[in-house]
Amino acid sequence: MTAPASVPAAGGRVLAHPAPEEIRLEGVLHALSDPLRLRIVRELAADGEELSCSDFVVPVTKSTTTHHFRVLREAGVIRQVYRGTAKMNGLRREELDALFPGLLDSLLGAAAHQEERLADG
Repeated sequence: MTAPASVPAAGGRVLAHPAPEEIRLEGVLHALSDPLRLRIVRELAADGEELSCSDFVVPVTKSTTTHHFRVLREAGVIRQVYRGTAKMNGLRREELDALFPGLLDSLLGAAAHQEERLADG
């Protein structure tokens, strides 16, 4: 097993990210099984760019939000980097598509369909 890829952070801190060969399907599915984490990924996919943690309006405490972002990062779903004082989040779409072709699009499509279905009552 290789060491996790790291991204330098502000103040010398390092955020660990799994290398592509370490990303496991079950870890990705677990990370996306939580409705809030799936919502975060849907927002990142819709925007297509990096978003700061503060760009997300979530109904949980800051520490719980931090936990959700960490689960997504450690599963290899997102990449987090510091830009100044902001922690920026980006979807690792290219890597996920290469590892699990069609998975992300299928999950995002299914989530959108479910949202429409539930909204229709």
